[in-house]
Amino acid sequence: MYKTLGAILIVLGVIMLAWGGITYTTKEKVLDIGPIEATKETKKRVPVSPIAGAASLVAGVALLALARRSG
Repeated sequence: MYKTLGAILIVLGVIMLAWGGITYTTKEKVLDIGPIEATKETKKRVPVSPIAGAASLVAGVALLALARRSG
């Protein structure tokens, strides 16, 4: 169990360090006059701290070391 959780944390940590955040797109209706509609796509970004990525990476390595040590 420690090996699996450690591997997941390592992968998540590397992803967080590589991308630095999550980007998503929202659609917003800006005009609605009868049969005429206009929408606007807006890209939004949720930043992820590099500290969180590094902490996840370190925790994953520690869990793998703990799993190897306990057998």
